[in-house]
Amino acid sequence: MTTATNHTASHAIMLQRLEGLAAVGLGVAAYYVLGQSWLIFALLFLAPDLTMLGYLRNATFGRLTYNFGHTYVAPAVLALSGLVFGPLAYGLAAIWVAHIGFDRALGYGLKLGSFTQTHLGAVGKARA
Repeated sequence: MTTATNHTASHAIMLQRLEGLAAVGLGVAAYYVLGQSWLIFALLFLAPDLTMLGYLRNATFGRLTYNFGHTYVAPAVLALSGLVFGPLAYGLAAIWVAHIGFDRALGYGLKLGSFTQTHLGAVGKARA
């Protein structure tokens, strides 16, 4: 890649990380407004990371399960289910959104070829 391309990619990644930070804020704010238990929030905040257990089967299945648990689609469906199941679903969705946003803000993105290769670049590598 050229230097200009690296610079543009770096800006795009930074914007996605800032989006993640915004999602953390919105998830926490929604949870606060719902008035649900902060103990439950703390206990379940890292629960979406259980999706990485799919890697115990193989890399393809792991990537599939991890990415499913780390897109906003699943918590959005869960939040919609709150229309039927009530406020508990809203609270769980808020926790899930906050978790995904936290991961993205730290630079953990959707998995590509391997666990360390994400749509936000290589995990643990400094970005230009």
